[in-house]
Amino acid sequence: MRELTADCTRCTALCCVVPAFAASADFALDKPAATPCPNLRPDHRCGIHSTLRERGFPGCTVYDCFGAGQQVVQVTFGGRPDSRVAAVFPTMRVLHELLAYETAALALGTALDDDLRAARDETLRLSDGTPDELAALDPSPHRAAVAGLLRAVSALVRDPAGPDHAGADLVGARLRDLRRGCLRGAVLLGADLRGADLRGADLLGADLRGADLSGADLTGVLFCVQSQLDAARGDTATVLPLGLRHPGHWPPGARRH
Repeated sequence: MRELTADCTRCTALCCVVPAFAASADFALDKPAATPCPNLRPDHRCGIHSTLRERGFPGCTVYDCFGAGQQVVQVTFGGRPDSRVAAVFPTMRVLHELLAYETAALALGTALDDDLRAARDETLRLSDGTPDELAALDPSPHRAAVAGLLRAVSALVRDPAGPDHAGADLVGARLRDLRRGCLRGAVLLGADLRGADLRGADLLGADLRGADLSGADLTGVLFCVQSQLDAARGDTATVLPLGLRHPGHWPPGARRH
């Protein structure tokens, strides 16, 4: 089975070299694409890894390649990545993210399992391409097809569905009853979700940066990944779904609101 968890020891810090980022609340400086971060050491380790948040790089702490890094380095390039890696890595990351969501959807056991297995097989086929094939690949059509399938799975699982906030601008919003709701692609920067009922909600692609999940109940949420929680705030009273952990920077629990 394909590895969908990052193993930095088998990568060459592709996430610190390939992507571009701009000075912002997430990054303390500008970095062009295909250029090593100035904090990157010759041994492919981050020189400020233990103090990234304090040094103005919280965006680095929530990045997840879904195992694409070691796949590209060890498999696609056979341990010897070359200049094509700058084009290959972003595509592989998209494909590995799709694999993670397809795997999560199959675990739900719906009437769409056959379609999901076919989609996952196609994702694996695409990701097994040569460096030149992957460098030239536009994964957008396949991603769009998978997104439609995941929406259909979500609708089946959340029936009857809760509130629909798909794609909504909810920056700083105060929300409480979101059970079986759709927050797919919603922007929840700094949202007040203290004590919120998020059971069974669809969180695929929801931007939870700075959202306060203290005491919230996320039992059974759909398509939530660890990096989303790492970008949010919460406490040990936050109830998380199976397979996800409380981020180390969250404070101790408090009473639910």
